[in-house]
Parts: sequence; C-alpha cells; structure tokens
Amino acid sequence: MTIEERINTSETRVFTTVFPFLTNHHDTLFGGKAMAIMDEVSFMAATRFCRKRLVTVSSDKINFEKAIPSGSIIEAVARVESVGRTSLKVKVEIYLEKMYEDGRELAIQGMFTFVALDENKTPIPVLSDLDVA
Repeated sequence: MTIEERINTSETRVFTTVFPFLTNHHDTLFGGKAMAIMDEVSFMAATRFCRKRLVTVSSDKINFEKAIPSGSIIEAVARVESVGRTSLKVKVEIYLEKMYEDGRELAIQGMFTFVALDENKTPIPVLSDLDVA
C-alpha cells in the first residue's frame, strides 16, 4: 500500500452533538473539550495510519475561527499531513452544522504531532520498508 493510500484509508471522522454539558458560560463548545475531541480523533487517524503505539507530543496553533453554540452538530475530520521517521503530523478540522439548517462551515482547525514508541517507550520508525509498497 502506498503512503497516499494509507493516508486516504486512515482519514477519521467523528460526529458529536454539542449538548449543554459540553459548553462554557457563553453557551458555546468549551475550548478544552474541542481540543480533547481533536486530540482523540487525530490519535485514531494516526494509529489507523501506522498501527503503532503512539503518544501526542505537541499540538500546533489551534485556531478557533467560529464559536460553536449548544445544540449544534460537529464533525471532526483528521487526516495525516506528513510523515517523518519516528513522528507524524495530523491535521484536524472541526466543522459546525446547525441542527435545523443545511450546510456546514469550518469552525476550528489545528495540527497534532505523534511519536511512535516501542514497549520500552523508545521512539521507533513510524513505517518500515515492509509497510509501504
């Protein structure tokens, strides 16, 4: 399987309804909850890409471009953006859908970096020569 095929098959999408218990005092999605959703969906995409033990080592510039009100539906889309020797970067975009209207818009985006580890917590190659045809 080529790297591009791996990227395409590992893209991960998660939908969530923004209920009041997920919101802040402005009745919009709490930023920390959005970041947790992004970290989780990016972890799933990264794991599906390489099938290795991974840890999050950084989150880069998360842009909160649009507030997400309670009562919305959100879709978090994670896709591998780049692959290094022992690390990979995953871009996450959260789209906002109003519950009773058509359409959606980009609300939040960010990048997460993961490192592959062996059972001794030592960095290992994300992909071996056997993993990529």
